[in-house]
Amino acid sequence: MKKLLNRSLKPMLIYALLVSVGSIPVYFLIIDFIWLRELDKHHYGIKRKLENRIDALSLPDSTVQQTVSILNRTEPGFTLTAVGASRPDSLYTLIRFDPFLQDREQFRCLVTSIRINNRPYRLLIETNMEEIDETVLAIAGVSLAFFVLLLGGFVFLNRRLARKIWQPFYASLGQLKEFNLQRDQTVAFAKTDILEFAELNDSLRQLIARNIAIYQQQKEFAENASHELQTPLAVVQSKLDLLLQNENLTARQGEQIELANRALARVSRINKNLLLLARLENQQFADRERVDLSQLVTDQLELLADFLENSQLTLTTAIQPGIEVEGNRLLIEIAVTNLLFNAIRHSPETGKISVRLANRQFTVANSGSPALNPDNLFKRFSTVSAKTPSSGLGLAIVREISNRYGWSITYTFTDGQHIFALAV
Repeated sequence: MKKLLNRSLKPMLIYALLVSVGSIPVYFLIIDFIWLRELDKHHYGIKRKLENRIDALSLPDSTVQQTVSILNRTEPGFTLTAVGASRPDSLYTLIRFDPFLQDREQFRCLVTSIRINNRPYRLLIETNMEEIDETVLAIAGVSLAFFVLLLGGFVFLNRRLARKIWQPFYASLGQLKEFNLQRDQTVAFAKTDILEFAELNDSLRQLIARNIAIYQQQKEFAENASHELQTPLAVVQSKLDLLLQNENLTARQGEQIELANRALARVSRINKNLLLLARLENQQFADRERVDLSQLVTDQLELLADFLENSQLTLTTAIQPGIEVEGNRLLIEIAVTNLLFNAIRHSPETGKISVRLANRQFTVANSGSPALNPDNLFKRFSTVSAKTPSSGLGLAIVREISNRYGWSITYTFTDGQHIFALAV
């Protein structure tokens, strides 16, 4: 990704380059026009001076012929020739070989007529000019030098001005990056005299305040609702247990009560998980201690041994001893248990489960297919599998605990196995 300032700088540099390149022929045409005009003026000046000076001498015809012959031999780029009649002036540019310079040169020429002792003479004046390629190269070199200077100035000014002008924006961006809704903190944006950034900060401040208020309301509602549901759920549970002990129940009634009991147990688990999430978000597990993760995983596997055997699941373990983590023991136990129960619940009959702990990474893998959607996997109330429906809160709790301690939880699907890796 590119920065906004670099995006604006690139078109400016391209535009400057196009202008610099386009200016080369313009410079050449202007310089060539001025140069030709000045040379033509110079040639006509030579013509007038020559006429005036020869007329002032009042030379006889024989002497005039000698003078013309001397001028033709001594003056470079100058030729006088006697003609029968005057002709219109001619101006042109010529490229020819110069025997004196031993190279092809460009000349500006004037062919005109003058009168000496009332006789017409043809006057040819030639002046060596700068060659076209040399002129173009010189202009291109100067334009390139100024473009490089312009480029360096653009980059320097862009960085210097950006550091000052955009400082409020980057300060606000840094505040947003550090903001965490769960930390119950406020954001204090720095004051700025730039209108756009001031309006942006005001809008962000209002947006964050609204979201904090809504988040607090949701937390309070979840916690209060979970607390209030505990008592009626316990009452309903006890009443169902009493009904099951009634000797006059029919088989059909017993089945209906059992189904209701299972649904109630699921609601009770959801309620407990929601209450646990609310307590996590409210930072109610502040106690921290050194926990032997290796021993904790071993103990949980021993508790689940009978259940795994009854489920006809094959378990393989590789637990590296002596791995310790720092945190609340209850939360760490919940995270480990939820990952194990998730693998058991979503494994097919006679499936395989692999549990490994090594290099501070706890991995639980279970056989099954197809691959799960990682985008919804750790969201609350997301359905992982249609065959084994659950509340969808177990993995959400694992992620919440991981975020609390700076751990990471990842999911991959490889060789027909769902693999959950908790890096501690």
